[in-house]
Amino acid sequence: MTTNLSKADGAEGAGGAAEGAVIAVDPRLLVRQQGFKGYLDEFRRKMRSGELGSLPVIVGLIIIGLVFQLQDSAFLGAENLSNLFVTAAGTGLIAVGIVFVLILGEIDLSVGSVSGLAAAVFAVLNINNGMPEWAALILALLTGTVAGVLHGFFFARIGVPAFVVTLAGLLGWNGLMLQILGSNGTINLDDSGLVAQLTNYYFTDVAAAYGLATVAVLAFLGLSLLDSRRREAAGVPSRPLSETVLRTVVLAVPAYLVAWLLNQYKGLPLAVVIFLGVVVALDFVLRRTTYGRQVFALGGSVEAARRAGINVAFVRISVFSLAGTMAAVGGMFLASQINAANQSSGAGSLLMNAIAAAVIGGTSLFGGRGKTWSALLGVLVIQSIASGMALLGIASAVQYMITGAVLLAAVVIDSVSRRTQVACGECPPAHPLPSVRRVRAGGGGGKEAWCAPPHEVTLALRRRRTPGHLRVARKARQGSVRTPATAAG
Repeated sequence: MTTNLSKADGAEGAGGAAEGAVIAVDPRLLVRQQGFKGYLDEFRRKMRSGELGSLPVIVGLIIIGLVFQLQDSAFLGAENLSNLFVTAAGTGLIAVGIVFVLILGEIDLSVGSVSGLAAAVFAVLNINNGMPEWAALILALLTGTVAGVLHGFFFARIGVPAFVVTLAGLLGWNGLMLQILGSNGTINLDDSGLVAQLTNYYFTDVAAAYGLATVAVLAFLGLSLLDSRRREAAGVPSRPLSETVLRTVVLAVPAYLVAWLLNQYKGLPLAVVIFLGVVVALDFVLRRTTYGRQVFALGGSVEAARRAGINVAFVRISVFSLAGTMAAVGGMFLASQINAANQSSGAGSLLMNAIAAAVIGGTSLFGGRGKTWSALLGVLVIQSIASGMALLGIASAVQYMITGAVLLAAVVIDSVSRRTQVACGECPPAHPLPSVRRVRAGGGGGKEAWCAPPHEVTLALRRRRTPGHLRVARKARQGSVRTPATAAG
């Protein structure tokens, strides 16, 4: 999606458009006028240009499910899938925080140690010192937040590379966890306590699972219709009703199928409800708020974001604090699974699985691209591989090798996708804004225009400041900004 900053032959008033402006029309809106053939052509265009989205992950999940189901019919059974979803929640919540850090183009190696430290803080305060669970839980989560703020401060204010800061955190927070746990090394949690119920409580009423599926489907339909109405009111193209209904049906089928499967076992797990709630909430923050656009802007180009008036240090510190908080939340779920905090909390393959989940799900290691849903899809892939191999009795060593191969494949796809987009002119890396390009309308003889993602132009205009590399070039004193492509948002 692009926004054109066009060279103009003349300028109108403040509210008018310049003469000769090039108007960009998003191909995703044009294909809707061509029916099924248009959508097929658009799909082919995306494949050629490397815009794969979540397709490789979804295809991979389907293949994994089919392979393990053919080997053991219990893989897609209600009990195994329910346990798979519950087990994936802890790592998935940590991966959600990692998504934000990766969008910045950075890395956080401390999330495993922070999760273990939070679990240890909770256990010591609640079990050893008798503090109420709710108070101990709040302090444990704040422990993760403070750790993240410290990482962000040293990175954003002092200038220490994020890799080094979080590597120090990995070692330091792990040592602090061991110190807090003491010589005993293990503190068992209350079986009926709040944290223990995070992964052990189920809504046994069948209406709960079906109700959640219904709420999700109706919310999607309602938001889609509201979005279409707003677009029509603004005079920009919108999705036809038939496409909205089709998308809703595509969502409803797996939603109700999963609800039916969960009801065949113990019902709807509380862990699944919380995990999905966090993913949806942070997805809204990432894609629908100014703060989320600022995060993407930093991932695209720090210098462009700074010139647009974004408080770079604040965004960086807040992202690392969010990652620390989500690590603490995930640590609570992981402690709930074993009903204890011990010296191995946050250790092992947790860190690698959390980062791998974000990357496998589609978040770019190069920054500027990702969704919170990437964490959900990626952790399902990793946990499906682990669950399937456990059913088949395959050694964990093989599991590590296969997970590593899947991670490598995801990074290769991401790298090839970016190179393909560059070859197609989607995001030349040589420009200060990676996604800015010069194009000509109507072929080689058309007018030239600067094209950039809408959020970069919007941020610049909102601050009443246009970055130098977004200014219309030398001959025209004033250009026009046309943003019809933003309607495809």
